[in-house]
Amino acid sequence: MNAQLNLDSNLSAPDDFYEALIDAHQGLDDEQSRMLNAQLILLLSNHIGNLAVLREALSIARANAGSTAR
Repeated sequence: MNAQLNLDSNLSAPDDFYEALIDAHQGLDDEQSRMLNAQLILLLSNHIGNLAVLREALSIARANAGSTAR
């Protein structure tokens, strides 16, 4: 199976998800927020399960990380 990363908008309620993500970070210090993000990444990666798709996502995220203003 040669799956590809879906880059099309696929969230049924993106604003609701964003709000839930922000709410999940409320009251956490920086270290706890980093841990939440790491755990979320691992949980969703496990759900995806396809290493080729995950590598594609990592590659795109890495390329985009260099283009963001800090």
